[in-house]
Amino acid sequence: MQTNLSEAAKKLPRAEEAESILRSCVHCGFCNATCPTYQLLGDELDGPRGRIYLMKQMFEGGEVTEATQTHLDRCLTCRNCETTCPSGVQYHNLLDIGRDFMEQQVPRSASERLLRTGLRTVIPRPGLFKSLLSTGNMLRPLMPATLKAHMPRQVTPAKPRPQVLHARRVLILEGCVQPSLSPNTNAATARVLDRLGISVTTAREAGCCGAVDYHLNAQEAGLDRARRNIDAWWPAIEGGAEAIVQTASGCGAFIKDYGHLLRDDPAYATKAARVSALAKDLVEVLRSAELERLKVETNKRMAFHCPCTLQHAQKLGGAVEDVLTRLGFHLTAVPDAHLCCGSAGSYSITQPEISHQLRDNKLNALESGKPEVIVTANIGCQTHLDGAGRTPVRHWIEIVEEAMQ
Repeated sequence: MQTNLSEAAKKLPRAEEAESILRSCVHCGFCNATCPTYQLLGDELDGPRGRIYLMKQMFEGGEVTEATQTHLDRCLTCRNCETTCPSGVQYHNLLDIGRDFMEQQVPRSASERLLRTGLRTVIPRPGLFKSLLSTGNMLRPLMPATLKAHMPRQVTPAKPRPQVLHARRVLILEGCVQPSLSPNTNAATARVLDRLGISVTTAREAGCCGAVDYHLNAQEAGLDRARRNIDAWWPAIEGGAEAIVQTASGCGAFIKDYGHLLRDDPAYATKAARVSALAKDLVEVLRSAELERLKVETNKRMAFHCPCTLQHAQKLGGAVEDVLTRLGFHLTAVPDAHLCCGSAGSYSITQPEISHQLRDNKLNALESGKPEVIVTANIGCQTHLDGAGRTPVRHWIEIVEEAMQ
């Protein structure tokens, strides 16, 4: 694709990257075939190819309107298009650059600014989120169904974590909302890894991975959170921690991108690359382990929802399914498993109508094999799918821990 960036676009910090990505697109349209929003809405501008044209127009000095903003906002950033693209277009990086540029040119309404500021204020702060969730649970009978859908139906209390005894040690990211919405997930992870001879430790100073700020177009705030996490983890990394484990694939996808996002930061580029190299989704640790040591006994029938951040961003599609099958779980078939469930970080709040349509379609697919439980690998997907009040949805590691003898 030929490009001719405007003088304003050439001054962007990532101008060369944007131009390179634009030129790699051959506008074949294969991406539209797997784009969830294009399939739902049928609008070329609500598919990757159309959005790329909109961003090209914007970078070349064309008119940028509220319509442009709407079409870019509707993108889930599921990265399904990247899995499909034969040309290797790094669409998500172009979208980050385009959204940031657009934010400088199209003012948002007061209500939108308030919503986005509220999300950025509450979600990355575990203490504040927990307090608001507790208040919400007390007021639950009075709440409308739309709000109840964002709250867990049932919270499994965290089991005791084992002592740190093993020579092999990994760091774990505790997360922002997961300690309140699913507190047993990381506890179950620690118990499973302990059985495999791996101790789990936490850097208390580490906080939100930065994805919430970054994907709500407060990109510098997101990068500042990344820097703070790098500082928090660095002593343990120097002390021999072999990995930084994430049980939420959304966080993992973003941490694995630290090296790219901070590559031009002279103070953090090297450390960020090291952190990204050490970042592992939980399944990456388990799939190379001696799973027989877990002594799992089960005949549970499950459907696995593979989050977009696991299969498209981290390229780990099929990895959890393989581990669960090796452990003896019966997995039901899931049609169109590549499609997004509609959670997509804060998307279920900022774009509720599209999000709910995608959720219901995904649940129909997951429930087609009549599973006892649906399992997933990302707290956002877990809460979003479970909020429909249908088949229970849990993190897969909890089911594994419960089946250990």
